[in-house]
Amino acid sequence: MDRLVWAALAYTATALAQPVETAADLAARYLPELIRLDTTNPPGNETRVARYLKQVADREGIPAELLGDDPERLNFVARLRGTGRQRPLLLIAHSDVVPADRSQWSVDPLAAIEKNGYIYGRGAEDDKQLLAAELAVMVDLHRRRVVLDRDVILLSEADEEAGSLGATWIVQHAWAKIDAEFALNEYSYILPTPSGVPVFQIQTAEKVPTRFKMTAHGTAGHGSLPRDDNPVEHLARAIYRLSQADQPVQLNATTSAYLNAIDKLPDYAWLAPLIAKLDDPATASRTADEIRKRDPEIHAMLRTTVSATMLSAGTKINVIPNTADAQLDGRRLPTETREEVFERFRKIIDDPAVTIEATSSQQPSTEPSSLTSPLYLAMERVFHRAAPNALVVPFLMRGTTDGAYLRAKGMAVYGVPIFRKDGELRLHGNDERMSLDNLRSGTDLLRKIVVEVAKP
Repeated sequence: MDRLVWAALAYTATALAQPVETAADLAARYLPELIRLDTTNPPGNETRVARYLKQVADREGIPAELLGDDPERLNFVARLRGTGRQRPLLLIAHSDVVPADRSQWSVDPLAAIEKNGYIYGRGAEDDKQLLAAELAVMVDLHRRRVVLDRDVILLSEADEEAGSLGATWIVQHAWAKIDAEFALNEYSYILPTPSGVPVFQIQTAEKVPTRFKMTAHGTAGHGSLPRDDNPVEHLARAIYRLSQADQPVQLNATTSAYLNAIDKLPDYAWLAPLIAKLDDPATASRTADEIRKRDPEIHAMLRTTVSATMLSAGTKINVIPNTADAQLDGRRLPTETREEVFERFRKIIDDPAVTIEATSSQQPSTEPSSLTSPLYLAMERVFHRAAPNALVVPFLMRGTTDGAYLRAKGMAVYGVPIFRKDGELRLHGNDERMSLDNLRSGTDLLRKIVVEVAKP
């Protein structure tokens, strides 16, 4: 009998000595599995990811459900219960990804190939890496029975890359399921600098997508006889004029705070004498052009931008068509309206043969999220503990997320900088990838933030 007791004790001690799977371990397992679920949008099929998340949550005993009105494009919501003394924290990540041209990749973009310490695959940077980290943190906290004063909610929404159908449906039909004091979202990075000071860019505001189609009208004719009303030529001139025109420079609270923080770094000393000139209408445009030469990312925060992305004209090489179309990706500053921007574009184009038509619904333009909320202050503490010399700054992103729909409802939303910007970003590009080291360290950071803001 004594031998049996000792054997049982020895077995228990051995089991306890086994390494426990960490949140970082879980994220490294989840990310390849998520990448292999094809949720290319269009058509989306985000239910594939939603069901995967539900299977994980069910296996772990975390309450979760699938929500939406399209069976193929469902959203996922899970809730980890806290004591309820404080309002919930929401974790957000979208489940769809943009298309990938296989011929331009060195690996299959949906195979999640691991190579040289990186996981390659569409969604590795946008946004399945964050979804993997958020799921991992929730599972880890549940497994370890960590006591939290807030519920932690995980939302994986469909259709972020195209029309935000998932986010708008949730806001309209299931707001109570995600209602929280604040949220952590995508699209922020830890920016390394040559001086060794990491810059933690907390996204507190976003530019507003203002996508549109330009159509040039003319008269069809034989290609052998050049015509002044050739719509292809009118369209080409319109695109060129827009691309060359200087849009107005406008600063807001977020960009001003960002500029006045990073100009203290040795790497951005060149910026300090230029900031005051941005406030002067006589010098603002010229100064912004100078900044663009040094740092296009900073420049994109200062102006509304436009990029031509799609062209369509003609059916035969020897026929001048009646019309020519271009689709353009406009990103306006939150201080401008779509109508103001389109009116300015029409004046720049200055061609009655060219019309402008919006191609996307109006996304709300919102005020920046607070820099004094418990979540923002918790992130500051965590980042400074991780890197005592770090610079933590609010950040206006040049892209956009579904966070705007939540901000419009009064929720503070922050793009959380847990992943390093390792070289050139490849999101939406060829050979998109995420290093395992970056994924693991970012997941650890996310866990610390959640615990910091939700601890008793």
